[in-house]
Amino acid sequence: MGSREEVARRVMGEESVDPSEGFGERLLGLLLDRARLMPPQLIAPLIAEELEGIGGRDVSILLQDYAQEVLVPLAGSKLHVGQPEPMADSPAGRAFLSADVVEVPQARGGVRMYLPLLDGSDQVGVMALTLDAVGDDDRRLLRRLAGLVADMVVTKNAYTDLFFLARRREPMSVSAEIQWSLLPPLTMTVPQVAVAGMLEPAYRVAGDSFDYALNGNILHMAVIDAMGHGLDAAAMATIAIGAYRHARRVFVSLAEKYAFMDDAISRQFGPDHFVTAQLMHINIATGELELVNAGHPAPLLIREGRVERQLESATTLPVGFGGEEPRIREHLLQPGDRVLCYTDGIIEEHVTGGEPFGEERLIHCVNRLGEEPSQGVRADLRQLSHTLKRERGGHTSDDATLFMIEWHGGAADRLAVLD
Repeated sequence: MGSREEVARRVMGEESVDPSEGFGERLLGLLLDRARLMPPQLIAPLIAEELEGIGGRDVSILLQDYAQEVLVPLAGSKLHVGQPEPMADSPAGRAFLSADVVEVPQARGGVRMYLPLLDGSDQVGVMALTLDAVGDDDRRLLRRLAGLVADMVVTKNAYTDLFFLARRREPMSVSAEIQWSLLPPLTMTVPQVAVAGMLEPAYRVAGDSFDYALNGNILHMAVIDAMGHGLDAAAMATIAIGAYRHARRVFVSLAEKYAFMDDAISRQFGPDHFVTAQLMHINIATGELELVNAGHPAPLLIREGRVERQLESATTLPVGFGGEEPRIREHLLQPGDRVLCYTDGIIEEHVTGGEPFGEERLIHCVNRLGEEPSQGVRADLRQLSHTLKRERGGHTSDDATLFMIEWHGGAADRLAVLD
């Protein structure tokens, strides 16, 4: 196959090689240059081709399915297309959930590497390949390459249905298509705060949604639940999220955000329709939390792995009913605190015997999860969601959304931890 320098010259052309550049920089630059104008369906084969040049074989690009149960291999020439890898109990799943590289020695020699594809802090999927031997230079190069691959997949996803179709494991309703198109990345992590969200049922969700943005030191967050089912609920959710984003982007207060959303829903749908909503501001430097709760179950404060209390707020009418200006409830978080927001589909699902699942069972499941070592917000929320689904009989008849925030502490707290 030749040395790395020979591979670089072969694929880049003699005139393209700058001897002052390292091999890794040239390879990454080549991939970026070639991918810029390449059709989406050729991106994954291009990646496999370039990995072949450094001795990689059996290359797979695995994307998470919408239900967050398996990692699905992309098809394409030069790609190894095996069976979907379960999120639980597989090397690919461990790499995905931990956002860290997993290396597995192979019985016939070589090392199978699983590298998380991170778009910022959001996990896109996993890149897998086998090398005869792995050194520190290989690890460093492959980490950077995985970051570039994640960026390319996210960018090209806007131009094609290819990645959507790979991730979809069962038919998806029109309302669910709308809701998934509304969502921000399912997870975000910065030194002061981490967030993660999940929607159930993934392929039939209608009126539930969430949104967030980090502007300066303020984390803006909303969880909504539009009344009804199907397209009517999806349409209301779309208007509600659109009004929320508009209000957020003109820098109004939390109470004014509520008023924007309330006016939009009432004008568009009339007095017989409503959306429950939970709106928050969290100052990630201080842990100060402002809350408006418009018809939702109260969020849970989780401290040291256990539910400490509900975060109560003054009574506020759901969005669309023309309620008075809401009173803002303030709370103060401690470093390490988590806030769990959820819609009523979590606790109103009926279990054996016909009784609702209820808040007590939810709290029991949260506390049981807290007895195990944390795997991070994304992995912990996924485990909680799947545990709740099993406890509710393995199905979800109504929209059921979870959204978790973990405050790590302000700048001084983070420096203390790093020291």
